[in-house]
Amino acid sequence: MTPEAAAAAAARPRIEGDREQEILDAAIQVLAEVGYDRLTMDAVAAKAKASKATLYRRWTSKAKLVVEALAQMKTSPEIPDTGDLRSDLVAAFCGHGGLSDSDTTTTFGAVVTAVSTDPEFAAEFRRQVVEPKSRVSRTVFERARDRGDLRDDVDLDLVVPALAGIILHRVFLLGEHPEPELIERAIDQIILPAVRPQG
Repeated sequence: MTPEAAAAAAARPRIEGDREQEILDAAIQVLAEVGYDRLTMDAVAAKAKASKATLYRRWTSKAKLVVEALAQMKTSPEIPDTGDLRSDLVAAFCGHGGLSDSDTTTTFGAVVTAVSTDPEFAAEFRRQVVEPKSRVSRTVFERARDRGDLRDDVDLDLVVPALAGIILHRVFLLGEHPEPELIERAIDQIILPAVRPQG
């Protein structure tokens, strides 16, 4: 890029505030309509009534745009701290942004193939979307461990993603709806018996 072109690019207004949110919202809408594989920057630009050049000034690839849109869909998840493992799990997984939130499962379904086929997308998705949710769940289990509510030999690396894995399997492979009642059954019949001290 020539010095003149660099200066011109720097002089362009940054996309921010409401306009940025409109573009992120448009990306989510297109994602829900066609899935990640068929989503294009052109389609998002048309939905947002913006130019493709405007999008590329802010996001260098569709992976970065879509992951940022997904990460901004929900505010940072709050970590429940009721003093009871079951109550914390129900609050974390059945509330806004949890597994019973249809937006969560819909958007996950729209990107699940991309996680295995697009390395750039997969890395960003894990870092910006999956890891924050995993940290909430891990903290819930760590607090329970610190209270003495878990067996000493519980492997948190296996336990932390287990509930999400169970529910997403039933949603995407068995066609069930992720109702709070289903999540509570999995907590009561699988998770808690697996982690609580025996006897």
